[in-house]
Amino acid sequence: MTTPWDIDVSHSAVHFYVRHMVISKVHGRFAKWTGALQLDPQDLTRSSVEVAIDAASIDTQVADRDAHLRSPDFLDVATHPQITFRSKRIEKAGDGYRVVGDLRLHGVVREVTLEAEFAGTGKDPWGNERAGFSAKAALDRREFGLVWNAALETGGVLVGEKVEIAIELEAVKKVGATPVAA
Repeated sequence: MTTPWDIDVSHSAVHFYVRHMVISKVHGRFAKWTGALQLDPQDLTRSSVEVAIDAASIDTQVADRDAHLRSPDFLDVATHPQITFRSKRIEKAGDGYRVVGDLRLHGVVREVTLEAEFAGTGKDPWGNERAGFSAKAALDRREFGLVWNAALETGGVLVGEKVEIAIELEAVKKVGATPVAA
């Protein structure tokens, strides 16, 4: 039986890392997003997750770079204001899990796999039940139509193709939630 849980975005984060000039990584995050889980703490493979990210909330701590990332060269937030993920299945994988689902980014939908860890559940000081998760994935941005780049005169390119994603997630069980058969 699953029950609905809300993602507590004030205690969660969606971060990403991309190579810059081949020699270093730029990191960023999305500041505005929402999500919900249908969670079966006894058998996580019966659970599901949905997330919606405000693409314009991208934040790399450099205003000019963020403006470029919002432009048609990258996320094109005027045309594609949301990034979404909806799980299709969750599989046990050693001590962790694989969360397989559809990622919609830049108007393109591709199946991606998140490698996830379940940190457990507990009660907060106000009596709410909470659950914690970590997840990571890597994707090729070109598969989502994000192909802008600039060649460097020393060789290589300005922006790497591989995007690493790191997620820390804390969810709160909805008060009075009624279990649903999976």
